[in-house]
Amino acid sequence: MLDLIILSLHFLICFLVAVVIWRGPKDVDLCSSSTGTIEMKPDGLILIGKEDDIKRSQRITAKVNGREVVVFYHEGKFHAMDSRCYHEGGPLRLGEIEDINGQACIICPWHKYKITLETGEGLYEGINPLEPSPTPQWQSKGVKQRIHKVTIDNGNVYVSPPDLSVSFDSDYFADKYKNSGDLAMEK
Repeated sequence: MLDLIILSLHFLICFLVAVVIWRGPKDVDLCSSSTGTIEMKPDGLILIGKEDDIKRSQRITAKVNGREVVVFYHEGKFHAMDSRCYHEGGPLRLGEIEDINGQACIICPWHKYKITLETGEGLYEGINPLEPSPTPQWQSKGVKQRIHKVTIDNGNVYVSPPDLSVSFDSDYFADKYKNSGDLAMEK
């Protein structure tokens, strides 16, 4: 009988550990932007979070006007962009940041597309076959990813709503995942 009690307690503890792991820490989903209670400054800026919190976590995802945005803190600067890669909607919040040709770039975890944090340009490594000894060099595909302006004010981080009068390749996936309520959706 004692064995049955110990076995039952063991299964209960394992179950509770599994629940804790399953419901454990996820990317931060900000109440200021996902619950409909958006805190907005008079000039239209949308509160994303506290500067120190984002510096500690290095990145945070939020909804800005229903649009999924990721804010990165990298080498002393804040950067914000649509959180879905322009190529096929990969979750950029899960990507690694690398220095490519002197530019900080997020690497899409799905297909390894490289996007500059500063400008949203897609980068690729190509050669000029007309050169006598072609060597690969980093080239720009142009701006593919929508970048959002970040403002720091009194210890708070704000993002400007997107200017939708200009379109970018990432807009397709930003619209596709808009208002989905699932910042953690994976492929």
